Amino acid sequence: MVRVLPDVAALDKTFDYVVPDGWDGDVRIGTVVRVSLHGRRVGGWVVADGVTPPAGIRLRPLAKVTGWGPPAALVDLAEWAAWRWAGPVRAVLRSASPPGAVRGLPPAPAPPNVAGGPPPNVAGAPPPNVAGAPAPPNAAGGPTPPNVAAAHDGNDPLTVDALARHRAVVRLPPAADPYPFALAAARRGEALVLTPSVEQAVQLARRLRGDGVPVALAPRDWARAAAGGSVVVGARAAAWSPVPDLAAVVVVDAHDEAYREERSPTWNAWEVAAERARRAGVVCVLLSPCPTLEQLAWGDLLAPSRSTERAGWPAVEIVDRRRADPRSGLYSDRVVALIRSGGLVACILNRKGRARLLACAACGELLRCEHCDGGLAQNDDGDGLRCRRCTRSRAAVCQACGATRLRRLRPGVTRVREELEALAGRPVAEVTGDSDHLPDAGVLVGTEALLHRLGAADAVVFLDFDQELLASRYRAAEQALALLTRAARLVGGRGAGGRIVVQTRVPGHEVLRAAVHADAGRLTGPELARRADLRLPPATALAVVSGDAAGFVAALGPGVEVLGPTDGRWLVRAPDHATLAAALAAAPRTGARLRVEVDPARE
Repeated sequence: MVRVLPDVAALDKTFDYVVPDGWDGDVRIGTVVRVSLHGRRVGGWVVADGVTPPAGIRLRPLAKVTGWGPPAALVDLAEWAAWRWAGPVRAVLRSASPPGAVRGLPPAPAPPNVAGGPPPNVAGAPPPNVAGAPAPPNAAGGPTPPNVAAAHDGNDPLTVDALARHRAVVRLPPAADPYPFALAAARRGEALVLTPSVEQAVQLARRLRGDGVPVALAPRDWARAAAGGSVVVGARAAAWSPVPDLAAVVVVDAHDEAYREERSPTWNAWEVAAERARRAGVVCVLLSPCPTLEQLAWGDLLAPSRSTERAGWPAVEIVDRRRADPRSGLYSDRVVALIRSGGLVACILNRKGRARLLACAACGELLRCEHCDGGLAQNDDGDGLRCRRCTRSRAAVCQACGATRLRRLRPGVTRVREELEALAGRPVAEVTGDSDHLPDAGVLVGTEALLHRLGAADAVVFLDFDQELLASRYRAAEQALALLTRAARLVGGRGAGGRIVVQTRVPGHEVLRAAVHADAGRLTGPELARRADLRLPPATALAVVSGDAAGFVAALGPGVEVLGPTDGRWLVRAPDHATLAAALAAAPRTGARLRVEVDPARE
């Protein structure tokens, strides 16, 4: 007798079934099966074995065994994650399941030969590093380097110290190489290594294979990972990959928001990986140039020497715009000189379109929508205006005085591209999240998506950084510093000659001081005090509830505070995550459409 959780939307119940004779060896906790339910066959997972059904009920047999699924430990972890982030278990089990049916597992590979230092080169691997060869890349996502085990064998004091602790947060500067930590973890056995992107995972896996380490790249090599004997490398979903004998966990760039699942439940990969390590009793190491406050509260902070950390950051120039001539717009003399210098310059402005805020040039009134009172933006083709809130369109006319001449208070990247091209005297290309390729141009302007598309640059310019520093999100400071560290990775360390230029009207902000002095710790104290005063995480736990949520939030028990609604959303606050999770789990879900977002990143 087994208990099955069907993979059916809006159905969170489990059902008992009989395992047909001869199937016992193929059915275990986590096995993916098909069952008969309400007259149709549906998929599901075995979540319990050897159950005792209620008396007098005749159980139906399983219809089919699809193949291997997450092991029992991951099924139990999925139930914890569903409770912790207030979402359905089936959504988590989908992430923990193989991308296709797995009927059998391959033989486990031989143990890696990395215990005593760099192994002999294997067939097909790149040649060993030689004198005069280029240094390894700035990050795991860079070009595939030569065999660097001899130079970066994971025996440096910082790596050894980190792997000697159960919970370590290593403040690794942007230009530092995370590979020694992955290699040192591989020496311990079946390690789990997470990266923010698939591209970084592929490059890191290639380097490990070049040093003789058996690697399973998640999710493609799910069966190889389940067979054991490999180091599992992957992006966010790899936190749920099977690792039979987990020996160590390493999370690269743990601050990156790519580790957060957008769908409900909104689990975070670094927290899932840390919980796996805790349950297995093994070390977990988080690597980040700018650890979040939650990560600093979780583990022991380790950092390289000040000289090493300083060398891992580029020069950061602050352009104070408080007394700038308003006629210069977004472009200081320093920015104009830089884009005319001939190098590859990336200009960042997190505003798409031609203009995000307009005012009448005659009377000064802001242009607003007559339907919803929202701000009007200029259409990409320059003809007419569009409301950013209700999407209605109308002619480009001031609603107060009827004038047609408008001033762009917040130009978007489309308009900035045109102006930069006129200033630079050379082609300027626009890159946003909607761009399907990276244009070939000496000057690029775009949203923060450009920082993820570009491999390297001579300089990165933030045209309006106050938009990031003064954003209404409570994580705005951490997110702003994360943008600077991403830019630092593109231009390289202090010895590479690249630079970051930041235009701002708040030059003394803690984020900018942290970047200029190459010390992310300068942000920690002020930000922690600010969050505590405002009762924001990590001092409290937050969740945002939206959709058909009025009845749900009304049923929340004592111990939580409900704020709202605002724009159809409620904010639920509790002293800690255990209290919050218990309250959200106890409230009945009566609405047909209900979304609970625990640990909101953009609030």
